[in-house]
Amino acid sequence: MIRDQETLNQLVDMIRQFVEGVLIPHENEVAETDEIPPDIVEQMKALGLFGLTIPEEYEGLGLTMEEEVYVAFELGRTSPAFRSLIGTNNGIGSSGLIIDGTEAQKSFFLPRLARGEVISSFCLTEPDAGSDAASLKTSA
Repeated sequence: MIRDQETLNQLVDMIRQFVEGVLIPHENEVAETDEIPPDIVEQMKALGLFGLTIPEEYEGLGLTMEEEVYVAFELGRTSPAFRSLIGTNNGIGSSGLIIDGTEAQKSFFLPRLARGEVISSFCLTEPDAGSDAASLKTSA
C-alpha cells in the first residue's frame, strides 16, 4: 500500500536522479575494480538506501513492499552491484530481526543497518534443511 503518493514520488525522483547522475556513470569503474567507490557508498547512506524497509522507529525509511518496488525499479536501471550492497540490509538481513528480534537486538542493530554502518547477512544450511530457515534444527 502506498501511504503518501507525493512523498513517494519525491523519493523516486531523487533516486532516479542519483541513478542517472552518479550510479550509471560509475558502472564501468565498479565492474573493472570490483569495488564501489567510498564516496558513492556515503551518498547511498545519505539517501537512506541501506534502510529502505527498516521501520522508521529504527532510523529506516519504513517503506511498504509496494513503495520499495518503485525504488527498486529505479535501482534496476543500473548495475546489480549497487543493489547487492544494500540488498541484505533491506531484506533477509533485517527482516529476521524485525520479525523475531528482541527489543534490545532491534535497538542495537537496526539503526546501524539503516545508516549503512554495518552490512547484514543471513547464512544457514543443514543437511536436512538446506537453506530452508523454517526447517533448521540447530538452536543456540
